[in-house]
Amino acid sequence: METVEMNSVSLKRPRSEDDVANADEIKRQKILEKSKAGNDSGQSIENVTEQSEDTKSAIIPNEESEEQEEEELEDSDEDGDPESFADMMKHGLTESDVGITKFVSSHKGFSGILKERYSDFVVHEIGKDGRVSHLDDFSVPVDDEDPSEETFTVLSDEDKQRLEELQLFKNKETSVAIEVMEDTKEKRTIIHQAVKSLFPGLETKTEDRDGKKYIIAYHAAGKKALANPRKHSWPKSRGSYCHFVLYKENKDTMDAINVLSKFLRVKPNIFSYMGTKDKRAITVQEIAVLRITAQRLAHLNKCLMNFKLGNFSYKNHPLKLGELQGNHFTVVLRNITGTDDQIEQAMHSLREIGFINYYGMQRFGTTAVPTYQIGRAILQNNWNEVMDLILKPRPGAEKGYLVKCREEWAKTKDPAAALKKLPVKRCVEGQLLRGLLKYGMKNIISAFGIIPRNNRLMYIHSYQSYVWNNMVSKRIEEYGLRAVPGDLVLKGATAVHIEEDDVDNYTIHDVVMPLPGFDVIYPKHKIGEAYKEMLVADNLDINNMRHKIRDYSLSGAYRKIIIRPQNVNWEVVAYDDPKIPLFTTDLDKLEGKPLPVLPTDGKFRALKMEFSLPPSTYATMAIREVLKMDTSIKNQTQLNTTWLR
Repeated sequence: METVEMNSVSLKRPRSEDDVANADEIKRQKILEKSKAGNDSGQSIENVTEQSEDTKSAIIPNEESEEQEEEELEDSDEDGDPESFADMMKHGLTESDVGITKFVSSHKGFSGILKERYSDFVVHEIGKDGRVSHLDDFSVPVDDEDPSEETFTVLSDEDKQRLEELQLFKNKETSVAIEVMEDTKEKRTIIHQAVKSLFPGLETKTEDRDGKKYIIAYHAAGKKALANPRKHSWPKSRGSYCHFVLYKENKDTMDAINVLSKFLRVKPNIFSYMGTKDKRAITVQEIAVLRITAQRLAHLNKCLMNFKLGNFSYKNHPLKLGELQGNHFTVVLRNITGTDDQIEQAMHSLREIGFINYYGMQRFGTTAVPTYQIGRAILQNNWNEVMDLILKPRPGAEKGYLVKCREEWAKTKDPAAALKKLPVKRCVEGQLLRGLLKYGMKNIISAFGIIPRNNRLMYIHSYQSYVWNNMVSKRIEEYGLRAVPGDLVLKGATAVHIEEDDVDNYTIHDVVMPLPGFDVIYPKHKIGEAYKEMLVADNLDINNMRHKIRDYSLSGAYRKIIIRPQNVNWEVVAYDDPKIPLFTTDLDKLEGKPLPVLPTDGKFRALKMEFSLPPSTYATMAIREVLKMDTSIKNQTQLNTTWLR
């Protein structure tokens, strides 16, 4: 088996210098106009997406309308003019920028378009028991304790609005009175049940006023009641957690959780899951929620776009991050150019040998300032550099309000002035500016600490990934695809070096390499020295990876350098219309939608491929090995734009 240097393929049509010069300004102007249109009301807007565990419990009153406006701002330019977006992306990262340079197979590469439609990329979670998650059942478990269906319709929209404002302390009222129009005991009981089940934290009582019956809703336990699901109303015989399958389209997992929590009027931190899934895809995964009935969850199917919930069951445990076996991918690569022989060679190689387990491009961001650079500055304790990298102007595709915010910061270095240009204040830039406003320019560490912990750690993990990618490319260049003395393998959870007399007992599929940290060992050959040299060049000491701020101390970890996918299957199909789906999803099957009839000899060809991967591996890196192409947004956008012309 030989290794092959990366040869990026571009189908981009040559463009005039005037086109290139004007593209950035045209794109920015369009984004700015859209962001202005989305904020005509002049209200303060704060972002609630991408919350980490640290901020999930910090939803504050009066944010729901702001959330809606923010979502409009966040999505306002996603599907803008493809040509101008491609021009903006010329400033983005390519694979070689982050150490992704080698291949393991010898076949000749070919071109194809990845995620031309988000529905071309489908992810099914594989649970710890090996079962693949599918949405195939909308039925609700029968439970005598569940309220009647009328519970969900007995309250008017006006009643629901008033109750929600009371629940979230959005007004000064201490109670809400709902007149009972049909005064029967059964009717009053249904209203009591509706208020208590739909608005956790509220209690109810019946009062006579002027000869009429009213249900009075009020707070029983103060503001804490909203955070805690109602313990006394949950049957003892029923598991405390409702597990369900979430089918979502073109939304990431945390966005989906935020939407569900908003509709259910609960905090996002009562949800748990095993892993986050891509946004630009159709994904199917298991979610658990504390003391919310399957009936209430199923009711959301009537009002949510791009989500479906099903396969409900009650269990006594939540889900934990990382408790999954992996994910099963179904991917369509459109407009492929490879011959049948090339495709067969590529897919056989993927099944038999696998691919280099690089960290994919998602790990490093999409703009001209990679996340690993910020991580490196944190590890160097260079806080002025951290601040500058996050806030300084940068070329490339960014939303108009971010561009204005960065320009203001460069001009004034005034956090308050820059913050005024930023309608979405819970993005990282907004959080840092608020921190600087609170703690001052001389206390950047505390200002940076306002950013949720998971987001802060993302930067240093990105740097670790950057080092790992580069070192693995060097390792494969130096020693090829065989285990050699001095390599590392795992025995249980412990890494050991391969000795000379033991080398024949191992293959390249056993070899691991470390992410730098204070609790790992390094290979005993040239690559061990290469690690040290790379960190020295970055003004870091490989023997002292502890940081004076404990959160930023890196313990390190081990990662296999080659991954061999399981359950690999593929098929080449012909088609004429780029907009038609080429396979049926779980939802299509539930709704009885047939697969479109495809021509035997269409204008275009697509490669449909399926494979399963363990956690923390990147499907894009498997696809890269098949195509022998750069999978970065920068390159794929150029291919997409060329085809759309």
